[in-house]
Amino acid sequence: MSLFRLDTSIRTEGSVSREVTDTLEKAYLEQHPGGTVIRRDLGTQPLPADLWATAAFAGYTPEDQRSEAQKTAVATAKELVDELLRADSIVVGAPLYNFGVSQHLKTWIDVVITDPRFAAGVENPLAGRPVAIVVARGGGYGAGTPREGWDHGIGWLSRIFADVWGGAVTVVEAELTLADTVEAMAALRPLAAEVREKAHQQAAATGKEFAQSAA
Repeated sequence: MSLFRLDTSIRTEGSVSREVTDTLEKAYLEQHPGGTVIRRDLGTQPLPADLWATAAFAGYTPEDQRSEAQKTAVATAKELVDELLRADSIVVGAPLYNFGVSQHLKTWIDVVITDPRFAAGVENPLAGRPVAIVVARGGGYGAGTPREGWDHGIGWLSRIFADVWGGAVTVVEAELTLADTVEAMAALRPLAAEVREKAHQQAAATGKEFAQSAA
């Protein structure tokens, strides 16, 4: 049994997406102590920004004519897909940055798609595999808020992991994560604490479910 954990927050201390993903991982391992966690941290070890373009063009170049950079890019894409497919379940920490996904996460997804196993036309490479997307948002983006509809990250991620790759997606959401540090949001701190606690509860339940489904 194995869980693939992808972290993308640029923060290592105080990151709510990491905190909630920790809870999911802990619940997963408590259910199956012998389980393995495959980790990739794009926040601390980002992929090169030009990796996707290099890997993409390598796909149109005969193998014996590829440059060293193209060979490296293709090998990296293979490594990313190998570790993704090795896992029974997947969890992605995806904080909202500038109303969308981080550059690091976008690059990872683009590079994965250059591998033939995830290329356009390949149906459901994840084939119902459980996927949790843990999103952390500094403000409030729910129905009726001034920024309702401004989260352009979670919809796209759900499209990729569920509709394109065929995973069974669960979204775990934490909002108002900046309330503790932004004085203008002080009145929202009780609500922020409640939302974060619910996110941890959902993450724990999801980790347990993932372990049970893998078993």
